[in-house]
Amino acid sequence: MTEDPAFASFPAAIDNPRPTQHNLTQRPPRENVSSPQTAGKPPAAGRSVGDGPLNIHEVARQAKVSIATVSRTINGVPSVTPELSRRVWKAIEEMGYYPNTQARALVSGRSRIFGLIVSEITNPFFPEIIQGFENVAVQHNYEILVTSTIHDPARMALAVRRMIERRVEGVAIVTFGLEEPLLDDLKLRKVPLAFIDVGPPLPLVSNIRIDYLNGIRQAVQHLAALRHTRIAFISGPLSLKSAMARRRAFIDAIREIGLSPNPRYMIEGDHTLEGGMAALREIARLRQRPTAVLCSNDMTAIGVLRQSYEEGIGIPRDLSVIGFDDIRLAQFVIPPLTTVKMSQTEIAQLAFNALLADVERKTPSPNGSEYVLRTSLVLRDSTALVAGGSRRSRSRPGGDSPR
Repeated sequence: MTEDPAFASFPAAIDNPRPTQHNLTQRPPRENVSSPQTAGKPPAAGRSVGDGPLNIHEVARQAKVSIATVSRTINGVPSVTPELSRRVWKAIEEMGYYPNTQARALVSGRSRIFGLIVSEITNPFFPEIIQGFENVAVQHNYEILVTSTIHDPARMALAVRRMIERRVEGVAIVTFGLEEPLLDDLKLRKVPLAFIDVGPPLPLVSNIRIDYLNGIRQAVQHLAALRHTRIAFISGPLSLKSAMARRRAFIDAIREIGLSPNPRYMIEGDHTLEGGMAALREIARLRQRPTAVLCSNDMTAIGVLRQSYEEGIGIPRDLSVIGFDDIRLAQFVIPPLTTVKMSQTEIAQLAFNALLADVERKTPSPNGSEYVLRTSLVLRDSTALVAGGSRRSRSRPGGDSPR
């Protein structure tokens, strides 16, 4: 997705002066555009803009240096003097070209590409991870190859094949529920992998374990402080390990405050807006409704807010609502959503750094690596004292009690 500013080494060009060894793709011709260094100057001698593919020989000829000097300059070898380096980069700018990344990968054995597999690009949670992953990749001169599975095993298999064809150096699987057999090809090819929650203890496998209990415990204790005792939980699909982990964390937290989970208040959702709306309709039909609901993700919670409006249920007057994820949209809904934060930026950074560590590690750890990401409660305006109270809870740094 991003242009890699680092060029790979081209040792073959020094031994074999055939220009085809280092074909580079020329930028499209630009009319009436010049840089301060090239303003008023004609193109390099013997060639016009748009004449065809450029190669390292022509850069060396333009800069009046050796091919080896060009190769060392574009690879950042410190032995090149500042003066020669300036001449090479000036020629690069004047002639305008990009590296052939496929040829570079073949010569260097490094593609400098990491794969990223997510569940759904349309879910606002995942674009924030993609952006964070790409930001870190750019800092390390890597490109990323992104694909989504939409929970489809066939698409997952296709995604794995694409990763192999592009010679990725590592793959982050951020799907929160995936059958491991689909990744056998990547394991056999010794490609570093990073999982969320489900990474097996194997060499070149990193597992990012989410501490769901910490944030969910904070959420339940916050509701208990607001005098709620009838607390519902809308889970994700129970076929997902992450959804089961959040459900177990809720049950543990409820028991910690001396309550027993009410089976009527344990509703299975599907992590979508529509699923949240359907769950709220189910809650609205109960003779004794819960006074608060904790949702397994923010999309479900936003669906609850929407259907509450349809049902005439006031948020938070009649029903306190807490989400999970803290997507960017959560702070802009009405009322702003109290939620458990699972930092997408931190997930992206942990996943990228885990892959990079395995790429650079000479000897893989026999049981892989594990990283922990803690969750925490973010207070906004969607929770309040149980009906009969008169004060709304609002976000205050370092506290979880109402003002």
